[in-house]
Amino acid sequence: QVQLVESGGETVQAGGSLRLSCAASGSISQGTMGWYRQAPGKQRELVASITRGGSTNYADSVKGRFTISRDNAKNTAALRMNSLKPDDTAVYYCNAEFSTFFGQNVYWGQGTQVTVSS
Repeated sequence: QVQLVESGGETVQAGGSLRLSCAASGSISQGTMGWYRQAPGKQRELVASITRGGSTNYADSVKGRFTISRDNAKNTAALRMNSLKPDDTAVYYCNAEFSTFFGQNVYWGQGTQVTVSS
C-alpha cells in the first residue's frame, strides 16, 4: 500500500507558474508516476506521466508548458507548470501505478486545487 500526498496547489494569475509535489509513503522506483486533473463538470484526464525508466508522456494541451519529474531516492514526483492558463484550473491528482503478477496496483492522492485567474 502506498499513500500519496500532493502539495503546491494555489491560486495564480494567468501566465504564472506553479510546482506541484507528490510525496509517497513507500518506494516508487518500480512504478509509473502520473499527474491527472479534474475540472468541474469534466472527467478526470491524464496531464503527464513518467515511467520508471524516465520516459514521459504529456497531454497535448500542456506540451511545452508542463514538466513532470521524479526522484526515486526521495520517493517524490513533481509537476512544474509554466505559462498557466485559466483552462488549467482543476484539482490535480498524483497517481502511482505498479505492475504485479496479479495485475496493476493503482494509488491516488487526495488532490490539490489549482486555480488560474484571468
